[in-house]
Amino acid sequence: MPKKNKIREGSIRTTSFDVAALAGVSQSAVSRAFKPGSSIAAETREKVLDAARKLNYVPNSIASSLTTHRSNIVAIILGDLNNPFYTHVLETFGRELQARNRHILVFTLNEDMGTDDAIMRLLPYQVDGVILTSAQLSTRMVGMCHDRGIPVVLFNRYIPNTGAFGVRCDNPEGGREIAEAFLAAGARTFAMITGDPKGTTSKDRATGFMDRLVDAGIPRSDIKAYEGSSSYEGGAEAVKAMMADGAKVPDAIFGINDIMAMGAMDALRIEYGLKVPDDVMVAGFDDIPEGARPPYQLTTVRQPINRMVRATIDLLNLDDPHAEIDLAHDCPIKGHMVWRNTIPGPKPE
Repeated sequence: MPKKNKIREGSIRTTSFDVAALAGVSQSAVSRAFKPGSSIAAETREKVLDAARKLNYVPNSIASSLTTHRSNIVAIILGDLNNPFYTHVLETFGRELQARNRHILVFTLNEDMGTDDAIMRLLPYQVDGVILTSAQLSTRMVGMCHDRGIPVVLFNRYIPNTGAFGVRCDNPEGGREIAEAFLAAGARTFAMITGDPKGTTSKDRATGFMDRLVDAGIPRSDIKAYEGSSSYEGGAEAVKAMMADGAKVPDAIFGINDIMAMGAMDALRIEYGLKVPDDVMVAGFDDIPEGARPPYQLTTVRQPINRMVRATIDLLNLDDPHAEIDLAHDCPIKGHMVWRNTIPGPKPE
């Protein structure tokens, strides 16, 4: 039988000084050769890389961070993986950070770990910034990060009175656009399926939606709200709760996010034999790829994920860590109405 390769205890790793000696250059030249954008002659870089290949050398980023006090790691704290929107968000952050020669450290929240706990766990990694998608954060934790020179940026939300800042879709305006689309299609009775009651995202979309309907003369009694837990199952259960009320089926249902709208559509069709949009109109928010699939063809508001992700990373000042952090920065970016088949209206895109 072939012998298995084993890592010997006490084996010595190749260092940048070994590479420098073999390449006939200084140790600082080795460091520059592996740092993107550094000033180094092409011939010198090739000598260093050739020596590194021969010695199986890989730069030690941890050692480098001790010298530069920069880890090139950005932490992302995700609070809601029931919503596929955040899976796509994570993928986009990963691509963008990689393009900027940064690494990503991901924490997912659950019942046993809140946002403050996650931040305490990531601080030992000397991350260069924190991106937060969850709804809860204490002022103490924001201060602890800022005292260490670590900016905290919120993605698609804001948390009042915490000192955290961020980038978000213009959620109130998106809610108003959905209301306008329903009104133009002739709807006069409505239901909303809401998400996280503690989060500003769900509240802002609901507020924009409600305000536009009230402005149009719709009585508040004709606008019902049901909790959907920001999940597919929650959207379906919200429809069942609505039907259990014994009230007339509304003309239109607004799922505060796409995944709840999709759960509602399936419940309407499978459980109650209703047709969308003939019997009831439905709209969502986010424009996740799943909502465009043939069984749904969901009319929705598209969040400009690429723009939002780039703007969020820009706020971290990764290339200029000594720049002052704007604690009051709030950057709403307008979404885009995507017409498909669940509301009668303009030709589907």
